[in-house]
Amino acid sequence: MKHALVITAALVLGAGAAAAQDCTAEGDAFDLDADAVAALYDCIESAMVEGYTAGGNEIAAAYRDWTVTSTRPAVAGPHGERFLQTFANDAGAEQYLKFETGDFEMPVGSMLAKESFKLTDGTAAVGPLFIMTKVAEGEADEFDNWVYTAVQPNGEPMKISQSFCSDCHSGFEDQDSLGYPLEEVRVGAGG
Repeated sequence: MKHALVITAALVLGAGAAAAQDCTAEGDAFDLDADAVAALYDCIESAMVEGYTAGGNEIAAAYRDWTVTSTRPAVAGPHGERFLQTFANDAGAEQYLKFETGDFEMPVGSMLAKESFKLTDGTAAVGPLFIMTKVAEGEADEFDNWVYTAVQPNGEPMKISQSFCSDCHSGFEDQDSLGYPLEEVRVGAGG
């Protein structure tokens, strides 16, 4: 069943007095069809970019030039049941896009940035920009040599626990701690 998407623009005055849009959808986030999700993303995309880059984070300023790894955002369940759109930098894109399992490791210097937004009572809200960086052996061995960071929707650094992120990502140990986009939206999967 397709769920209707309703998008309305409203001037929102807040910190910085920037214009924003109210992006809304009817129905459960897990049940929205591809067109409804794409419309939500189109509605909220500029607010995400503006927010993430407001604090001067170098990764937030660069990730939109990286390789997008899915045809649209999707709700996988982890990350607070948010819609995620993952980008991979040049060092990691080729390996990541294989969506491989088994004995492999991402190249040192690989970076992934996951935009996020969530529907609450039918209204989309920007979530954190989640970032994973592959580092050399000896730098973060206890976390499978991944460093986890995040940028809040206002551009400020988000305090996160390395062990909290790693504990979840270690469930993907057969794919170098990588949680991939849902199969139906992976680039190259016909999604």
